[in-house]
Order: sequence, then structure tokens, then C-alpha cells
Amino acid sequence: MFPRSIRWRLQWWLAFLLVCILSGFGVTAYQLQRMNLFNQIDQELERRVAILSGEVRSPPPSGKPGSSSREDGHPPPRRPPPDSVMHRGGPEGPFESREIRLSAQTMSLFDDAGPNAFYFAIWSRGGNVLKRSTNAPAELSRPKRPGADTATHTRMREASREAFHFTEMGECILTGRSITADLVALRRSAWWLAAAGCAVLALGLGGGGWLASRALRPVQEISGTARRISAGNLSERISVSDTDNELGHLAGVLNSTFARLEAAFAQQKQFTVDASHELRTPIAVLITEAQTALARERSAAEYRETIEACLDTAQQMRRLSESLLELARFDAGQETIQRAAFDLAETTRACADRIRPLAKARGIEIRCDLAPSQVLGDAQRLGQVITNLLSNAIYYNRDHGEIRVETRAENGAAVITVADTGPGIAPEDLPHIFERFYRADKSRARGDGCSGLGLAICKAIVDAHAGSIRVATQSGAGTTFSVRLPT
Repeated sequence: MFPRSIRWRLQWWLAFLLVCILSGFGVTAYQLQRMNLFNQIDQELERRVAILSGEVRSPPPSGKPGSSSREDGHPPPRRPPPDSVMHRGGPEGPFESREIRLSAQTMSLFDDAGPNAFYFAIWSRGGNVLKRSTNAPAELSRPKRPGADTATHTRMREASREAFHFTEMGECILTGRSITADLVALRRSAWWLAAAGCAVLALGLGGGGWLASRALRPVQEISGTARRISAGNLSERISVSDTDNELGHLAGVLNSTFARLEAAFAQQKQFTVDASHELRTPIAVLITEAQTALARERSAAEYRETIEACLDTAQQMRRLSESLLELARFDAGQETIQRAAFDLAETTRACADRIRPLAKARGIEIRCDLAPSQVLGDAQRLGQVITNLLSNAIYYNRDHGEIRVETRAENGAAVITVADTGPGIAPEDLPHIFERFYRADKSRARGDGCSGLGLAICKAIVDAHAGSIRVATQSGAGTTFSVRLPT
């Protein structure tokens, strides 16, 4: 469970980064401290080697007999006694066993007190020990000469650091000291670095976990809200405290989506209720007529009247079911729209001629101003829109009124307007006229056979053609519907 969690993945990734960074920092700091320590020790050793080499190679004093010092203040080196000139001299000469005397100042550099005291040893070319300090290790051996150079070299021997130098005559001068205490201090520093790294790692992981929890808290709130919404509580919304970050934007988008879903479900619920209500009325009429006909014997004329009433009611139910099916197809995107070029003016004229008898029955005059307007679309479907608008203009017009129909081309679009001289639409009804089963005049709609789906179907057809339908109304001065279709 934990490895799949985003929070724990962030924690593991943060831990990996912190371990890499702290390890690199700790190792680098330890190596720098170690190099600095060894450089200091090597400088001290090389300085002492240089002092010893200077005294070993100094010539005898050239002053008066009996002079006891040189110009630099150091006592002159004593030459070996005559009886030791050829003692084990062999081919190396008299320097093989000569006596080396160091000044008191030089000897003070090799104090044998304390664990970090410096020691020295001097070997002849043949490997004989010419002089060594009292604190020099017993197992100290002469190093091998790395080459013919006279440079100073360093080496590690167990827990000691040593520097050595070969003179031009082949004599070896070595100084060194124990670094056990320094190694212990280095190890102590390494442990301190490790402890500090662990503390920083724990602090970083704790802070990272807190930040991750705080950052992912909106995600948990979104998940909980979505879970409650899926359980049926569509009114739930995500509380957005910070709208400036990415999760705030996401919460805002989800809240808008949830609001649209709630509206869609409410519309679907209302649609179901309205459809049931619309179907219940004709069904009740059918049942009532059938029960009345079967209640007693009737004449042929009465049976015929009953059958006609049932037929009229059945046709009303069929129109309603066809309208519902048509809307359902538009909602599902399954309604086929035939695309062909046609003249909107000709289609409008044909629709007006078809519906003119209905207008004459109420004394309403239809005036047409039809300019040619080419449209690419389904002429039959758009004719259905025009017929529906004209029918509404007749139904909701006053007697002996007027209907003005106009088509024109405007800014790359074909526009048709249908205006009546009726009482207009009330402001509270205007936002709902394209809703399904909505009737502005509820008292007369069913009596006229209207289901309240006409304008909803018109809007669905116009939307399928990537067009728009708008309405403008003025109380007592009529209503104008405008349909705009791309050419």
C-alpha cells in the first residue's frame, strides 16, 4: 500500500536525494579535513627534514681554531676522529661512520615528551645509522631511495607519518611522528558528521512528510468529496481555500464539473417527471374513454366518437414519443444531419406557405422579406425549425395580428428572423423557454396539443448545425426569434 502512495513515493525520493547529498557532503568534508591535517603534518615534517639536512651538509667552521659556533648561531658539526676515518669505510669513504652533532635548537624540535612527539633518524649511504632520536621506534628502517632526486618524500608506516630526504652524498634523513591521536580525532569528526547527517536527514524527512501531507491534503479532500458525490450527494463541493495554486485550479474545475453534473441530473430527473406527466394525461384519457364505452351499450355514432377521441389521444402520444426520441438522439449524438447546399429563403417560403392556412384561421397575416441566403445543412431539419417557430408565432399571437419573416446574409452567416405581434414573454419565463416541457402559458398549452418540446428540438437542431438561436421580447409588442447559421 505504501509504495503505491504518492506521499510515500515522494518521501522515498526525498530520502534518496538527502542521503546522496549528505553522503557526498560528509565524504567531501571528511576528505578535506583529512587532507588538511596531513598537509599540516607533512609541512612540519618537511620543515624538520630541511633543518636536519642543512646541519648534516654544513661544512666545518672556517674561523679561528677553537671557535665554537657558525655565523648562523648553530654549533659546527664535528668531524670524525682520525682513528675512525676508515672504520668500515670501504668504498663509501670516511662519511660511513662519521659522528653527527646537532645544535640544541634543532634537538628541541624532537622533544620525546608526549604522544605526538617528532622523531628522526639519519642513515649513511651504506645504510648505517649515523644518528637517531631517543624516541624513534625500534623497528624503524631506512626507506628505499625512489630515484636519483633529492626531493622530500612522505610515507605512512603503521600509525606514523614520516618524511625522508636523500642528500647528494646518498645519506638519508627521516623525520616522523605518531598520528594515532590525529586518526582518533578524524574518526571522531567522521562520527560527528554522520550524526549531523542523520539529524539533517531526520529533519528533512520530517519536514518533507509534513509538506507532502499539506500539499496532498486537497487531493484527499477532492477524493472524499468525489466519493460522497458518487454515493448520491450531488450538492457536495470541494472547499477551496487557496485558489492560486494548481490544486486550487483543479478544485475549481471539479466544482464546476460537479455543478454541471448536478444540473444535468436535475434536468434528467425533471425531464423524466415531465415526460411521465405528459404521458399520464393521454393514457388517462384512453382509459376513461374505453371504460365509458364498455360501461353500457351505445349506438354506432357514440362508439365512433369514442374511437375518434382515442385515436386523437394516441396520435398525441405518438407525437410526444417521437419528440422525446428525437431529443434523445440529439443528446446521444446519433441523429444524422444531411449536409447539402440549399437556399434558406426558398425553404422559409415553403414553410410559410404550408402554415399560412393556420394563420388565416385566426386572421393573422404572414409578411415575408426573403433575401437569398445559401446554407450548407439539412434542409428538412431546418424546415422543421422554421415551421415550429412559425407555429409558435401563430399560437402566441393575438387575433388579426402579424408575423414578419425575414432571411438575409450577414457577416458570413445566414440569418432568419420570425417576429410576431403577440403579448411577448414574461421576463421570468425568458431564461427557460428552451428547456424541455417548459410552457410560458401553462393554461392553454395542453389544450392545443403542445408538449413544450418544440423550442428544445429547435435548439438541438440549430446546435447540430453549429448555429445559434436567440430570442428578444418586449411586453405587449411581440417576440422575435433569430436563427443564425454558418454558410
